[in-house]
Amino acid sequence: MSTLTRSTPPRTNPRLSRAVANPRPLRLLRHSLALAKRSLIKTWRTPEALIDVTLQPALFLVIFVYVFGGAVAGSTHDYLQFLLPGILAQTIATGCIAIGVNLNADIAKGIFDRFRSLPVPRSAPLVGAVLGDVVRYVIVTASTLGIGYLMGFRIESDPLRAVAGCLLAVLFALCLSWLPVFVSMKVRTPGAVQGLMFALIMPLSFASNVFVGAGTLPGWMQAVVTVNPLTHLVTAMRGLFLGTPVGNHVWWTLVWCAGFVAVFMPLALRAYRRKV
Repeated sequence: MSTLTRSTPPRTNPRLSRAVANPRPLRLLRHSLALAKRSLIKTWRTPEALIDVTLQPALFLVIFVYVFGGAVAGSTHDYLQFLLPGILAQTIATGCIAIGVNLNADIAKGIFDRFRSLPVPRSAPLVGAVLGDVVRYVIVTASTLGIGYLMGFRIESDPLRAVAGCLLAVLFALCLSWLPVFVSMKVRTPGAVQGLMFALIMPLSFASNVFVGAGTLPGWMQAVVTVNPLTHLVTAMRGLFLGTPVGNHVWWTLVWCAGFVAVFMPLALRAYRRKV
């Protein structure tokens, strides 16, 4: 004679479930900072991952200044003064691609399955990854200015405005990084993330005032350049570094930053919840 046993589901702590589903801001920040520390440790143990934010700006500056500087500006020093803020903006933008590649690889390895089993807010792994990338953006800013100073670049404004220009670049990178985070949640391989993001970032870099003034471009392209977020960032940094008029480009850069976060952060979090 067999007896029918009824399996009962494991009991869960309702308070813990509610906390994970609806994290408080301070709790989300605490867990995000802990996961950001993990990203920093990972970067520290693999310093070769910083090549794109250290070697790349140096190569671009040397190649463009000494190969094209005389032809474009008539003087390599004048072109260096013009180009460096643009190279910083371009490297900041392309440096964001790494976070998407790394997140996609981590998901494929199953690391985020472990995060899902922990009593942490669901959005903490993504927020922590973005916060951990601050170090990369600080390094690219410092390395670009450092190699620029060795080549003869000089900041012509006051130190406060120069620091404001650096902070604006880092803030722009943090906000833009939600775009590759979203892409990493939608495609299947790290190579696809890198290829798709380069296809998005490179046209923004060249259809801007990074390498030449907007006035030298065809009329139809000038219409694109004037609304390009990199154009606003580059013009703002040139004004803050060189003491030239800034206009409303700082405010437009901040508007673009808010737009990136408002659009791609919710999309990335939604795609993450569906993916893992």
